Amino acid sequence: MQYHLNVAHLYGDLMNPYGDIGNILVLQYFGKQMGIEVTSELVSLDDHFDPDKFDIVVFGGGQDFEQTIVSKDIQTKKADLTNFIEDNGSVLAICGGFQLLGHYYVGADGEKIPGIGALDHYTEKQEDNRFIGDIVIQNQETGDKYHGFENHQGITFLGENERPLGNVLEGHGNNGEDGVEGAIYKNVYCTYFHGPILARNGELAKHILINALKRRYPDADLSNAEKVTIPATY
Repeated sequence: MQYHLNVAHLYGDLMNPYGDIGNILVLQYFGKQMGIEVTSELVSLDDHFDPDKFDIVVFGGGQDFEQTIVSKDIQTKKADLTNFIEDNGSVLAICGGFQLLGHYYVGADGEKIPGIGALDHYTEKQEDNRFIGDIVIQNQETGDKYHGFENHQGITFLGENERPLGNVLEGHGNNGEDGVEGAIYKNVYCTYFHGPILARNGELAKHILINALKRRYPDADLSNAEKVTIPATY
């Protein structure tokens, strides 16, 4: 059976300076190996987000000006995105996308910019400092190690029902204080990894695809897809 998954590239025309579209290309590449046709559509300013149409949302990072524009428009999509998340929709949110799924983030000029509060984290800012460099984390549930590159001034603190994507082995992580990086809530994976993350961490791509398949095809036999080995590239 040929499976099909549809990806919403949320604000992909504005939130893509770090090449986060590469995550969609990786999902398509690995999906083909797993017998999945992965298509994508841009959902941007003034577009309706249909939670029944999509299986995966990829929400990348952006610069301050673009994120401010997105922070206003995304309020019109708040209810549908929240419903998608609560209905176990799969999401990969990176940097600014990570921040905007939470309650708020503080911009470089000190302005408090609202997110949609779909997840219970918030983001403050560092004064005259950024976390920049290679980072390695380990997911405590799977044992998987994820390798990437971080570059962020924001410092994020997780809230209720969120658990980290991983514990920091090398680098700074969410805030440089509590030793964790990213966030997981239901089928949502958040991270500060640029690069993009899935190009270097195939197992995470596989988790996202399997989660989306189980939601779209609850009665399907996914044993063959689950057996596919996806090599990591560090």
